[in-house]
Amino acid sequence: MILIEEKKRKIMMMMMMMMMMMMMMMMMMMMMMMMMMMMMIMMMLMMVVVVVMMMMMMLLLLLMIMLLMMKMMMTTTTTTMMMMLLLLLLLLLLMMMMMMMMKMMMMMMMMMLMMMMMMMMMMMMMMMMMMMMMMMMMMMMMMMMMMMMMTMIMMMTM
Repeated sequence: MILIEEKKRKIMMMMMMMMMMMMMMMMMMMMMMMMMMMMMIMMMLMMVVVVVMMMMMMLLLLLMIMLLMMKMMMTTTTTTMMMMLLLLLLLLLLMMMMMMMMKMMMMMMMMMLMMMMMMMMMMMMMMMMMMMMMMMMMMMMMMMMMMMMMTMIMMMTM
């Protein structure tokens, strides 16, 4: 009888251990997910900042050229003026390009985020499924063990 008790205890211990392990795994997974999400958001923010900075730079350049032109107006001929105008146009074009780029980037980021969300959902589903499966397995195991115990006890007592 004592032997049986010992066995029971051992089995219980094993079960507990298994459960603990599962929990740990789940926790880890969740943590990882969170981290990923955080990283994504950070990246997005960084991108936006960079783009804004670039825009600022462009604007500054424009201003500089304007000033130069003003100076030129007082002293020089029409050819230089023309040159300056051309430069200005170029800069404007650049600005436009930058805008476009920014838009594109935003779009991309949104897409990425969506994808991430989808992935998260999928993962969650998977996790749930796994949990269910594990529970089922545990139940089955328990049942089996109980049966075994019953039979053993029966054997002992008969």
